[in-house]
Order: sequence, then structure tokens, then C-alpha cells
Amino acid sequence: MSAGAWRVPGRIEVFGKHTDYAGGNVLIGASEQAVTAVARPGDQPGLVARSSAFPDPVSLGGGAEADLPAGHWGRYVATAWNRLTANFGPLPDAELSFSSDLPLASGMSSSSALVVASALALADLAGLRESELWAAELGTDRLRWASYLASVENGTTFGSLTGSAGVGTRGGSEDHTGMLCSRPGELGQFGFDPVARHRHVAVPADHVFAIAVSGVSAEKTGAAQAQYNHASDAIAESLRRWNEATGRGDRSLAAAVRSDDAALDRLGGLLDADLRTRVQHFVTESEELVPAAADALAAGDLDAFGAAADTSQHLAETLLGNQVPQTVALASSARELGAVAASAFGAGFGGSVWALVPRSGAEAFARTWLARHTSAFPDCAATASTLVTEASGPAVPLEG
Repeated sequence: MSAGAWRVPGRIEVFGKHTDYAGGNVLIGASEQAVTAVARPGDQPGLVARSSAFPDPVSLGGGAEADLPAGHWGRYVATAWNRLTANFGPLPDAELSFSSDLPLASGMSSSSALVVASALALADLAGLRESELWAAELGTDRLRWASYLASVENGTTFGSLTGSAGVGTRGGSEDHTGMLCSRPGELGQFGFDPVARHRHVAVPADHVFAIAVSGVSAEKTGAAQAQYNHASDAIAESLRRWNEATGRGDRSLAAAVRSDDAALDRLGGLLDADLRTRVQHFVTESEELVPAAADALAAGDLDAFGAAADTSQHLAETLLGNQVPQTVALASSARELGAVAASAFGAGFGGSVWALVPRSGAEAFARTWLARHTSAFPDCAATASTLVTEASGPAVPLEG
């Protein structure tokens, strides 16, 4: 039995804050920084997982039950192991090792990268991609892989592959899509009802992304989970009221608001003020800002791209409400320091901010940006950081 090994990049959500699980649009790319997982045959029952980032291994017996606290990295590994076992049958005993240069709990979706890397490495160790069930449900289509691996994380059913306990967040498949379907030097515009690749647009060759990790943890199975799920639940409740009032069976809020020209006004009449605010954010971000930003980037109009990013950031602060003072300040200071565009990204309630900056001077920009941030927020000095990355390529299998 050979090893299974995958290198899975982080995800940079340039536009599309909390839109994917509502069926909306996103503009995303992959980072150069990544999680690498290597699965080898084990010498004890179940799974033993080790990470260079954490001191203690995680052992999962044959039933893959582990008493792990909220936010523990092993919960993502256990979730992948349990779901593959439930869907494809018992997996071979395995040792799974991880290495990473992707910042943890930063908004770059290290958690989803752990799920994707775990699942793909274990699947290859077990030969699942050669099975009839994998061929029937997933085939070689990475968009389908991304949707399935999102269902692994959020616990939903995918086709005939029955859902089970996920990690506790009710998210969509944006992260997994960015990790599996990105292209080097480009950002991808994707939609999620149905899941589709709409287009890729090139990032100017003389620009790169500087990423500032705020130092406020964005751990989705930890303290931020309830806040994250509140934003998701508001979408689900708005859709429930729409379908109940109209007799329709729309699967997503995107389908509802796109159903006819009067749909948005009618939906607004069914909702209280808080839900209307949540819907307003979704419609503006998904239906207006994502395509406008992609158009601007395709045309090389960085002023328009920057203006769209400013609007996206403002709406995250005022309508979505998923920002903290540190991310607000980082986005503002990036623009003051000369970034052509900047915005917070990820689940929010902490995490990171991206800034599109000229390639020449990018490292100096990142150092100055970080120094300004830690001066303003000294409590974050030990955990805040910056990095510079190209828009990179997708997850790749490695020689084990």
C-alpha cells in the first residue's frame, strides 16, 4: 500500500464575504502558503495524526471517537476520517502527518485546508479515487470534489454520500473551491447555485497580495463559531420565510432574489429589520460588487477595483457586522500606505486583511503595515504577522 500525499493552499477571499452558502458569487484565489498532509500505512488500529505545528499527536481508534476540545486541530482530521469511513467503508489503519507554512486561524482557511488535505491524502492511501462510488459521485471534477469536501466539513449530505457530524460551522464550499480550482496568477469568479466556474481574471503581473494576520483568532470551531453561524442562520431564515410565503422551493437565497425583478422587494416585506440588513449585504456583495470587481480587474482598472474593495469593506463593517477594530484598522491603514485595494476576508470576527500592492516594495510595505498595526494594537504583537503571496495554483498530489 503506497502513501497518499497532498499539498493544499490557503484561500484568499478577495470578494464574496459570507455569500457562498447563500448560493452567491465570490472572487477568490489561492495562496502560495499551504498545508501538506502525508498518509502512510499505520501500525496500530485507526488513525494517528501528527502536526509539526502542535506538540501532541491525535489518536483515533477504530470508531474514530476522540475527546477533543472546540478549536482543536484534530477535530478537522477526525471529521474527514469519520465521513470517509461512513461514505466509503472502513479505511486502512493510517499515520497522517502534517506540515504547514499557512498561518493558523488567520482567515486564510487553514481549517478547511486541514479537512481537504486529510481527506485527499487518506482517500489516496485507501485507493478511493479508483472506486466505483468515487467515480459515480465525484469523478475527476474538482468542483464536485470541492462541494463534497465542504459537505464533509459542514456535515450535509452530498448526492448519495450521507452527511454526518461536521466541525460545527454551517458554511459553504468557497474555501474548498479556491483550494482545488484556482489558477496561478488569476482570481476565479465562482457561483454556488449551481456550483459553477464563471471566469478567471488575471492579477496584474506587477502586483502581489500582502496579507496581514490581525492577531485576533478566527477559529471557526472556537469562540467565533456562534457569530459565524448567526450570519449563516439569518440567510437560512430569510429563505425559509420566502419559500413559505411564495410556495416556491428555492434552494438558496441567490435563487430567490434572482427569480424575478420584483423578488427582492417582496422578500424585504417578509423580513424584520435585522434580516433585511443581512439580505441587503448579500445582494450588494454577491450580485453587484463581485462582478464589478472582476470586470475592473479584467479591464486593468485598478482604481475601480480599489473602490469596489472599499465598498465591500464598508458594508462588512456596517451591514454584515463581522469586523473587529483590528481588521477595520488594517484595511484603512493599507490604503493609507498606498495599497491599490484592501479588505478584510474570511469568516470575520478576527482573521486577516488582504492588500493588493506593487510587487516592487511589497515586502517593505508588509513590514511597515505590521509595525503600524502592532503599535496601534500592542496586545496583538505576539500573534499578528504579515506575508506576501502571488495568486497561486490549486492543491496538488505529491509523491508520498
